[in-house]
Amino acid sequence: MKQPELGKKISEWRKAKGLTQEELVEKCNLNVRTIQRIEAGEVTPRSYTIKTILEALGMEIDPEPVVSFENTDGNIPWMIYAAVAGFFVYFFASIFEIFSEFELVMEGKNIATMSLFLIKIFSYGGYILFMVGWIKMLDFFPNKLLKIALSIMIGANFVFLGMDALALLTNSIDLIDYYPVKVSTFGLMYAILGMGFIAYQKAWSNMALVIGVLTVIAGVLVFSGIGALLGLIPLTLAELAQVGLMIYLITKIGGKSSPDSTSLVSEF
Repeated sequence: MKQPELGKKISEWRKAKGLTQEELVEKCNLNVRTIQRIEAGEVTPRSYTIKTILEALGMEIDPEPVVSFENTDGNIPWMIYAAVAGFFVYFFASIFEIFSEFELVMEGKNIATMSLFLIKIFSYGGYILFMVGWIKMLDFFPNKLLKIALSIMIGANFVFLGMDALALLTNSIDLIDYYPVKVSTFGLMYAILGMGFIAYQKAWSNMALVIGVLTVIAGVLVFSGIGALLGLIPLTLAELAQVGLMIYLITKIGGKSSPDSTSLVSEF
């Protein structure tokens, strides 16, 4: 059941039990403002909040898990807005990174290593910021598998950024020596990431399913090594869909198309 129907039902059930909002609050261990906003249809509570309210009202609990959100203060973490910007920094920087790295590793051409490293800083940094933004988004839409995948992906990015720095700025290692391992690792991470998005299918239907399937396909192709370049096609489509979904979810949880001072202040 979705809002505002859910809020109306809760209000009807509460009144049928002869309870005031204050009395229901005491049973649920919630605050009055939260109950007021739920009943008014202003917010959609998380599944565990719905379960608590229904238990307090003595109603039958739907065993089907619900992926929903609860944003009682209406503020969006500034990191989510920064993640959208980070994605576009990553997206354009990665284009130059991929072609430069291909020329260096596959064709043996001489590339200005410092310039390539600076491109990698923007590429890795933007992507890490995008992943952190998704973790912040999971505060509103919990998904354990996706959170684990995002955390591992962030760790992998830091590891390979460090290795790339050693390869490009020192003579400690050669980029080509670990390049196959790097490609395979990211392929595996993309596949796991895709499965995390597929887990949202019940909440977002085909939107999450398409993103997940494309990311899994890209991961398998990249992991294989021989299909790495071909895997860039579904990966690009999946990542564009991911940022589109993030922007959609910002508006879904009450945010604006751009951050304001309130969202910035709320983080500190």
